[in-house]
Amino acid sequence: MTASRLSYTSGTAKQPLLGMTIGEMLDITADRFPDREALIVRHQSIRWSWRKLREKTDACARALLAIGVEQGDRIGIWSPNRAEWTLTQLAAARIGAILVNINPAYRAPELKYAMNLCAIRFLVTAEQFKHSDYIGMLQSLLNDPQKNPGKAGCSKKVPTLETIITLSDTAYPGMSRWQDVMDKGNSLSESDLEQRQQSLQFDDPINIQYTSGTTGHPKGVTLTHHNILNNAYFVARQMRLTEQDRLVVPVPLYHCFGMVLANLACLTCGATLIYPSEGFDASQTLTAVAEEKATALHGVPTMFIAELHDPDFASYDLSSLRTGIIAGSLCPVELMKRIINDMHLSEIQIGYGMTETSPISTQTSHDTSLEQRVTTVGRTQPHQETKIITTDNQHIVPRGQIGELCTRGYSVMMKYWGDEEATDNAIDEAGWMHSGDLALMDDDGFIQIIGRIKDMVIRGGENIYPKEIEDLFYTHPAVAEIHVTGVPDPKYGEAVIAWIRLKDGVEQPSEESLRDFCQDQIAHFKIPRYFKFTDSFPMTITGKVQKYKIREISTQELGLGETALPGTAI
Repeated sequence: MTASRLSYTSGTAKQPLLGMTIGEMLDITADRFPDREALIVRHQSIRWSWRKLREKTDACARALLAIGVEQGDRIGIWSPNRAEWTLTQLAAARIGAILVNINPAYRAPELKYAMNLCAIRFLVTAEQFKHSDYIGMLQSLLNDPQKNPGKAGCSKKVPTLETIITLSDTAYPGMSRWQDVMDKGNSLSESDLEQRQQSLQFDDPINIQYTSGTTGHPKGVTLTHHNILNNAYFVARQMRLTEQDRLVVPVPLYHCFGMVLANLACLTCGATLIYPSEGFDASQTLTAVAEEKATALHGVPTMFIAELHDPDFASYDLSSLRTGIIAGSLCPVELMKRIINDMHLSEIQIGYGMTETSPISTQTSHDTSLEQRVTTVGRTQPHQETKIITTDNQHIVPRGQIGELCTRGYSVMMKYWGDEEATDNAIDEAGWMHSGDLALMDDDGFIQIIGRIKDMVIRGGENIYPKEIEDLFYTHPAVAEIHVTGVPDPKYGEAVIAWIRLKDGVEQPSEESLRDFCQDQIAHFKIPRYFKFTDSFPMTITGKVQKYKIREISTQELGLGETALPGTAI
């Protein structure tokens, strides 16, 4: 087997990697485009130029220095999408503090775990989000809420916590208001901030993002300036973003999609960031695109589905749109066609990766054919390597053969914070990050994601990839959304179940007719044994459908129990 026929590629580029910190990038962009709009936050009535954003960032950075934030300290941010989220992100980078992204959906036990894992000293928090009372949950962690912390030991449950900064005008016992903290920065000079920034290196850790934790506790992915700034830079270049572009960001900032592929991507090229709402709302997203004449729109597949099914979709003028990124989960073929045709996103791109790879490792391009955009996740990103290996002896497989996708290069995380064993299990001795995803590579280097290794259904010894079944059902006239997984089966090890959300106003088809639809299109063993019609799916705050929960719910509802290990029956 010649090397050229193996499933290995390296991403080439004439453009070298950036060798700078995030703070240095902010200075470059603010100097290049001082008067262009940098950040628009519609729900806060904020419109800042790059000059204003730098001024606000520096004021925030001085304030953090004034309250004692040292280089390497961990600053937690627990908030939906707001201007203060971005200011905290950029200010922390200015002074070498490590920003810890906390999921806005966390409850008190999860918050406690996240803060203790990386020993958070300072926490920036919103008052509430949706049905979550952040202040109440935090007060439950404090020893004596009536006393302002100001020093370590305010919470026996989070012993490193010193200061809680609330994004509120209300003064809460034991907490400091954002504006009061910002005022403290007036006592420091620009030289104080400059001195700190000059001491930083681009290989310093700057961010901790928690994995979803679908099994066990979430792990803290530790990333550097070099990791995430370069990833943002090359994603923006692939999208052909310039200072003329305007990007609507409905994805949450706490996730790498929003923080890196939106905030930092725009930072590298001077494009305008537009936050339509605190959390995802299809109508507010579409309104922002239309009223702000946006040229770019990010989202996960479930967000685009919601936008396309908005009752007033036809009334929005989306003709200004050109590009954007779809990431987070596999995009069905029929959905991609509608995004391109109905939303004017002629250059929409697929980005694939994981938090541990900063996050993007493969990407389509503006000139990738429609066929390749709807069937692959593109080619390997510049300055990165990709290989696909067998799951047993880890040999590189021939092109066209399914195996596990691995990534190596600048984008691979430093480590899982405080978990050497998990780090060693994820990154092998040669520096390859193992994704846990099944993929195949064609002769031109385009990569197709088949699904998660753990999502693969093994029925009577036959490997079944849910995406193939899902793509078929997206061509059914009644199906709006579908997710396929396996449930226990005493004879075959696993059986296939499909959860289906129907299009509005259509009559529910019979299960028999759905199975007939599959005949002569997929093998008999791939045809779902069970169907469930639903209006919603269990999902994360980022819009990822949680298939393990679909399996758990289905197993319980069908009374199956874990009667057999997947794939043990033959």
